Amino acid sequence: MKTVFNYIKGDKVIWVIVLLLSLVSVLVVYSSVETLAYRSHSGNAGYFLAKHLIIILFGFLLIYLTHNIKYTFFSRVSQVALYISVPLLLFTLLKGVNEGNANRWLQIPGTGLTFQTSDFAKLALLIYVARMLAIKQTQLSDFKNGFLPIIIPVIVICGLIFPSNFSTAFLLFVNCMCIMFIGKAKMTHLFITVGVAVAFAGLFLLLVFAFPHINNRVATWKSRIENFSKGDKADNYQADQAMIAIATGGPLGKGPGNSTQKNFLPQASSDFIYSILVEEYGTVMAVMIIFLYLTFFYRGVRIATRNPKTFGSLMAIGLSLNLVMQALINMCVAVHLIPVTGQPLPLVSMGGTSIWFTSIAVGIILSVSRETENTTVNIATATT
Repeated sequence: MKTVFNYIKGDKVIWVIVLLLSLVSVLVVYSSVETLAYRSHSGNAGYFLAKHLIIILFGFLLIYLTHNIKYTFFSRVSQVALYISVPLLLFTLLKGVNEGNANRWLQIPGTGLTFQTSDFAKLALLIYVARMLAIKQTQLSDFKNGFLPIIIPVIVICGLIFPSNFSTAFLLFVNCMCIMFIGKAKMTHLFITVGVAVAFAGLFLLLVFAFPHINNRVATWKSRIENFSKGDKADNYQADQAMIAIATGGPLGKGPGNSTQKNFLPQASSDFIYSILVEEYGTVMAVMIIFLYLTFFYRGVRIATRNPKTFGSLMAIGLSLNLVMQALINMCVAVHLIPVTGQPLPLVSMGGTSIWFTSIAVGIILSVSRETENTTVNIATATT
């Protein structure tokens, strides 16, 4: 008798993790959109639930379609995607949909949907870096011919994302440095790059505090840093409400739909959904969610170490690292370990195209896993 596992390939543990996170997402999003529903749809939370379900189901379709594509196909696609990313990011900065004093989204004509161009650029860049590291393996010690062709696209893409989304640019830069380290880029070159980046960040912070009114986004960054460092309750409204939610959740939580702080948190269904999850389902569920993400990363590393090709290995570990780092940053914000960043919880937070791009990334990881399994089976068959 055929089961669903007869139709899906790749790492089954990752499939199960994605399914579990999606189920948690449906439950928590349905509960946390209550206030949003009253503001825009006369209290009809079912509208948001139906929309979220459609987005998640389409995400699973993207995972399924992507994981059936041979992963080497994405090597060439990443080149085209990277070239497309540059004008897209530029157009977003100039003409994008403004929200929260930042131009991060583009409107998809005729659909009413928006998508964050940095999600597309992030995926393209991570795959491109993996591709170039695989191609330049014998030239990586050469700064001009080996290192520069890889680091220049990283600087360009991160630089274009930076003005409207500092946290995404920073996270993407760190991920690229990690992939390059794993890909055996010369340590001297990496240290120089990181040193220049730290110097630039230091200069930027000085400018932020000296000229906070260059634009509204700079003022927002300055405010978040100051509020976090001072711990001023009057100016840390979201973080305080998130911590109240976590503190009152207890070991087992208040129960599904019984969150109080969802009525006070402006981003309860997206940026601070982890707080609502802890409040309703308790510390036990909070630890389980962390365990799922860490297991996802472990499986990604396992896929990378078993793949015989450099490109597949670097791509799998880079995409896995990006997803898990984003999750950890979101959870750190919820417990007030770092300033508010605006990073959603992957596969859990309510979203649209962000879930779809994450789904494509998961599908690519599974594609690498599927090819590794096929290679192993072929080798075993040949030896017998």
